[in-house]
Amino acid sequence: MRLALWFLLLAVLVLGTWMIWGGKWEDQFTLDGSVMWLKSSGQWAWLFGIILLVVDLALPVPSTIVISALGYIYGVMLGGAIASVGLIASGLFGYGAGRFLHERTARRWLGDRDYENGHRLFASGGGWMVALSKTLPIIPEVIACTAGLVRMPFKRFVVALACGSLPMGFVFAAIGQIGHETPKWALGLSFGVPAVLWFIASRIRQWNIGS
Repeated sequence: MRLALWFLLLAVLVLGTWMIWGGKWEDQFTLDGSVMWLKSSGQWAWLFGIILLVVDLALPVPSTIVISALGYIYGVMLGGAIASVGLIASGLFGYGAGRFLHERTARRWLGDRDYENGHRLFASGGGWMVALSKTLPIIPEVIACTAGLVRMPFKRFVVALACGSLPMGFVFAAIGQIGHETPKWALGLSFGVPAVLWFIASRIRQWNIGS
């Protein structure tokens, strides 16, 4: 029960930032506006793009627009790589924020039973949640922080995070280079590819354990 309340609390906090600042930020972060703003940073445009994606952990930055702008400026390959770094860094910061809290504090908040249930959940099926969460609003921040809080194995988290971040980065970078609005096939790819990648990664992990 406490674990569910923790999820709800984090979701409300993230949603609150969107309700307060989201509309203003979305008005400012159009694709054309983001391209112009990043270009004004000169040779550091890639760094500011990464920073924006990391800041999305706490503020309502429209990450898909930023990724598309990186794709427009740098092309699919380089822009996608830069965006993927930003998405992975954001997830790592979220995991680190949860992990920063001492285990005794986490157990006190969640209770021993919910803490153990959460740890087992993220140690087994958490990879799917982490990988697929990158395509959804609000959820990535909640999942990453909770994964750190309940001590999801770090290597497993990183692999799942990469499986979700890489397709997201390269697909929307491609959209930015082509110059189209987000089509349905892009959403399908950014959701389906992480599932396939995590399935492959989990199978490889099982084979290594069995061998």
